[in-house]
Amino acid sequence: MKKKWCRYLLLLLMIPLFLLSGCTNETQRANHRDTWQRIERRHRVIIGLDDSFVPMGFRQKNGKLVGYDIDLARAVFKQYGIKADFQTIDWSMKETELKNGTIDLLWNGYSVTPQRARKVAFSRVYLRNAQVLVTKRKDGIKNFNDMTGKTLGTQSGSTGQQALEDKPKLLLDKIAKKKPVLYDTYPDAFIDLNAGRIQGILMDRVYAEYYIQHMANPREYSIYSSPQMPADLFAVGMRKGDQTLRNKINQGLGRLQKNGQLAKINKKWFGVNSSYLGPDK
Repeated sequence: MKKKWCRYLLLLLMIPLFLLSGCTNETQRANHRDTWQRIERRHRVIIGLDDSFVPMGFRQKNGKLVGYDIDLARAVFKQYGIKADFQTIDWSMKETELKNGTIDLLWNGYSVTPQRARKVAFSRVYLRNAQVLVTKRKDGIKNFNDMTGKTLGTQSGSTGQQALEDKPKLLLDKIAKKKPVLYDTYPDAFIDLNAGRIQGILMDRVYAEYYIQHMANPREYSIYSSPQMPADLFAVGMRKGDQTLRNKINQGLGRLQKNGQLAKINKKWFGVNSSYLGPDK
């Protein structure tokens, strides 16, 4: 009798494991499905973003969502009669949101990295970026070496955080505790920079230049780059199985370049036609 109850108990304990295994396998299969027909049927694609990332995608004081990537995504999907809907996500969980099917795309200043390429498929590159160090002029920091012993901030899950880990001798090994302060958003990091709690922020150049330009006293800040920083290129991220979606985005970007719309969007947000449209591989 005792052995029989033990067998029953063992079976009960194994049921959750079987269910979990089934859910995991289903998620893995979903990541390798081509979802273009589903997107076409609902006439809607869901794009995940950090809605504080100026000038790529951010909310104005009235709550309206605007930005370079907002205009670009809408222009691409307008060609296919599909509405681009945008969903705010925790940027540190972006690939998980994509994998779980909460969103269809990551289109928000999303940099191409080898680490991300193992998890997602990328569109063609559409913009050149760079990681830069932002400081307050009064602190007298003029280059990366001057951050020795100082406190550095960056966004959690950002390309800046990855760049620190990839090139530790460049900055990570120099800063206090050899560890950056991680923030949910860059505006949070600027609050601490202005209060003197940190002395530098490693962040995207496009964000830094736009954000500082729109502050009350832009001259209070300095921006420094380093040729040793890895190249930083923006592309659209999607699930591995979405090859049709990838092709549609690549072709759409190509048409925007040919008809001049891409140049107009660039001039609107950057003042110049600063786009870099990589090959449609």
